[in-house]
This record gives sequence, structure tokens and C-alpha cells, in this order.
Amino acid sequence: MQLDLESLSEATSGAIGSLVSTTVLYPLDTCKTKYQAEVQAHQHRKYRNISDVLWEAISTRQVLSLYQGLGTKNVQSFISSFLYFYGYSYFRRLYLNKTGKKTIGTKANLLVATAAGVCTIVVTQPLDTAASRMQTSEFGKSKGFWKILSEGTWSEAFDGLGISLILTSNPTIQYTAFDQLKQRLLKGKVSKKIGPKSSPEALSALSAFMLGAASKCVATCLTYPAIRCKVMIQAAESDDNQSTEAERKEQRTISGALRTIWRREGLMGFFNGLQAQILKTVLSAALLLMVKEKITKTSWILMLMIGRYLSAANPPKLKSA
Repeated sequence: MQLDLESLSEATSGAIGSLVSTTVLYPLDTCKTKYQAEVQAHQHRKYRNISDVLWEAISTRQVLSLYQGLGTKNVQSFISSFLYFYGYSYFRRLYLNKTGKKTIGTKANLLVATAAGVCTIVVTQPLDTAASRMQTSEFGKSKGFWKILSEGTWSEAFDGLGISLILTSNPTIQYTAFDQLKQRLLKGKVSKKIGPKSSPEALSALSAFMLGAASKCVATCLTYPAIRCKVMIQAAESDDNQSTEAERKEQRTISGALRTIWRREGLMGFFNGLQAQILKTVLSAALLLMVKEKITKTSWILMLMIGRYLSAANPPKLKSA
């Protein structure tokens, strides 16, 4: 079986980039997630803005709790990014080989990115649910991954799967926009190495950062109401939550989350926390893609070395006459 070295290279560099961006920006992600999970009328809100979450951690001497769930989130981010980038690169190359085209159009790119996203979400949803509940737990009271999953049913581990599948449009829009902008930026640029084993072209760190920020900003603004609903569905139950049992169960569904936001916060509630989401996701996506672009050639060389080693270790057998 021949290894798909280009897809493995893309997946490895993307997963490492995701690991770096998740770790660096995790405290901001925790503050943002806890702020989004609260659904109350403005005068009754515990957190008026994202800085209130940070101040609570500092004032209660629970600063390290800003990292609660980091291990689970890192595992989820690494696996998710690896599967997504591998699937995206594989399906993209499969399309180009089948059609004989040199570049992929916008519609085909959207389809390829969506297929990769759906495959990824189905596999990593329990990790995503557990990480969200760790982040939204009271500071200092977060439970471990296995305890969170063991306390609930198997179906609860997949809370938010429906809205997550809808949100495949977010990375689809992001990476499609990034890929199209990247192709235009690199158009006319000839690689110094020629042939099927030449390393892929890479953007400069600054270009990758700017394109990643711009593409993620667009995707976030278009899909934010669904993002807010997803956080509500997956959030841990708060000690300060005055909702009834029936209301809490209702909030675990997409329609219930939408009704709760509309009833308590009105139309603008669907965009509450948008600025914090843009700040976190834009920085995360830009950092991820910057790291990915800078290590793509290194991972490509590594994959070639592994491929040659495997070929040498398993030489093709000659057929007897």
C-alpha cells in the first residue's frame, strides 16, 4: 500500500499548529467559553464582559483553573486537526486526480472541506463535549475526562453533535477562503524544485497569519449564532443556575437553546460575546496556519524519509518465471 505522503505532511503540520495555538490561547478560550455559556438578562448577568471572568479567577486565587481541561482540549485539537487536514488534503487530491484539473474551484473546495469536517466531528465529539464542560465548570471544581463521561449516558457524550455538524460550515468557509487566497497569492510563483517529489510552496509567516485571520473572521461572523448555541448545549451546570430541570433539559437541544436565548436576551443575544469569539478564533486560526505553513516543508522532508525507509525495509518481491 502506497503512503499518501502529501496528505500525511499536511495533517502532521496542521495538527502541530493546532496544538500550539490551543495551548497559547487557552486561558482566553476558557474566559470566552464561560462568558458565552451564561444566558441571563443583562441586569442579572454574573459576567458583564469577558474581563469579569478573568477577574473572578484572580480574586478567588484560581488562576490555574483557567487551564482546566487543557489536556483534553489538546488531545481533541490534535486529533481533530490531524483528521481534518488529512481528509481535506486526501479528498482534494482525489478530486484533482479524477477530474484531471490543476486547481480546485470554490464549490468543489466547499464540498471537500465539508466532507473532511463531518468525518472529523463524528470521531472527536465526546472529547469536545468533555472539554467544554471542564471549561464551563466552576473554577476549582472541574472534573476529569473519564468522570464527566462516566456520570452521563453515552448519548450525552455526543451533546451538540447536530449543531457541530452544522458548524462544519465554519472551517469549510475558513479553509476554503484561505486556500483560494493562498492560490492567488502564490499564482505565478514557480517552485525551485520540479517533479512529483518537490516540496509544496509555503507562504511567509506574515502572509499566512494575515490570510488566516481574515478568513476566520469572515467564517466566525457568519456562524456565530450556532457557535453560541453549541456552547450552551455542552456547558456544565452552574451552581448559580436558577433554571428548572425542564428548562435545563430544553437547553440541551438546538431549538431549546435558540428559544432560551430569544426569551432571555432577545435578538442581540445571538451575538452576545461575538467580539471575544472573533478575538480568540482569529488569533487561534492565524497562529495555527502560520505554524502549519512554516513546518510544512519540514514535515514533507520527514515523510519522504519515512517513505524511503519503509520502501527499503519492504522491497517489492520479484515474480518467479
